[in-house]
Amino acid sequence: MPRAVYVLALGIFAMVTSEFVVAGLMPQMADGLNATIPQIGYLITAFAVAMAAGGPFLTIAVMKFPPRTALMVLFAIFLAGNVLAATATSYGTMMAARIITGIASQAFFGVGISMCAQLTRPEVRGRAIAVAMNGLMLGTLLGLPISTLVGERFGWRAAFWTITLITVIAAVATLFGVPRIERAEGGGSFREEVGVFRKPKLWLVLSTSTLIIGATFSAFSYFNPILTEVTGFSTGTVPLLLIAYGAATVIGNNVVGRFADGHTVPVLAVGLVLNTVFLAGFALLADLPVPAVICMMGIGLVGVTMNPAMATRVQRTGNAGPLVNTVHSSFITLGIILGSSIGAVVIEAWGLRAPLWLGAVMAVVGLATVLPDLGRRSAPAATVRPEAAVAAAPTGAPAKQTEQV
Repeated sequence: MPRAVYVLALGIFAMVTSEFVVAGLMPQMADGLNATIPQIGYLITAFAVAMAAGGPFLTIAVMKFPPRTALMVLFAIFLAGNVLAATATSYGTMMAARIITGIASQAFFGVGISMCAQLTRPEVRGRAIAVAMNGLMLGTLLGLPISTLVGERFGWRAAFWTITLITVIAAVATLFGVPRIERAEGGGSFREEVGVFRKPKLWLVLSTSTLIIGATFSAFSYFNPILTEVTGFSTGTVPLLLIAYGAATVIGNNVVGRFADGHTVPVLAVGLVLNTVFLAGFALLADLPVPAVICMMGIGLVGVTMNPAMATRVQRTGNAGPLVNTVHSSFITLGIILGSSIGAVVIEAWGLRAPLWLGAVMAVVGLATVLPDLGRRSAPAATVRPEAAVAAAPTGAPAKQTEQV
């Protein structure tokens, strides 16, 4: 695996740590900015909305640069946003900082994942994406608790300065550890980049990713109250369970990365089936500690860990260009927004188990969007005669097909 892929993972780690930092420091930030806890919560929402809505536009703006230069520009914007957050003296300034960092973060994801595709052979791209996405998993596992610990010990501003330092280190590593490439794969003219979105199939594939992440985050967003109020764990135990959950996502991400290239659609189908089982099992057995924890770990293994297979499927349906990858990240972020926001609504109506059932339903709908591809994948072996396959192949091309999306 090229060293540059690991460097890109470090950049993603910095972005994800910045995204999550507010969640661990709400009381301190509320006091420091003369705001309420709900207002601080809106900073998390603003970051996510900025990612989903603004990221693609910033990606378009930096597409004229070579990929590594684009990453450095995005680092600079992200760094400016973090410095603004660390020095913010008002809620409005902090809100502006979160919007800036959210937009830059999403664009970085798109350009970074596109570079992973360009730096590796097609048959190992899923594995490369898994390595890069370990930055996301480790941001959940390590970034959030570290930034929270720093914020609690030295003040919430110190947490943002720490993220700033990590960002500088990642930027320097990128400058010297990522090779210069003149043009991103699939990175043609603006019209060509946008033209790929005329494919109806691409929108269906993007919706699958929204549903997979929405199903997972409808549960993840409410693990804390479910585990304490329904399962009966103490508040001191929950952080340890969340660390274990984060470790499960790292394991699952690497396992999925191993199979994402050769078995893209089956991996997604199996993941969705298992996630449905774990979500429904959690909903049914949430009051029993051992089954609840098993189901929670299962969600960690087959939830957000589908990212390498999701990205591989999107790239094969559209292209591996930065705009497609950024829009895909926006659809993933949309899943986070939908899962957490609808989860809040169903809790009000039906209680704390409701978002788990919501996640199970979203996973089933997601499976429905994958099944047509799964059917097409097996159809040629059963319905196409060998001579027909040879006749249909382009001149000089082998009759055997590669992995279908």
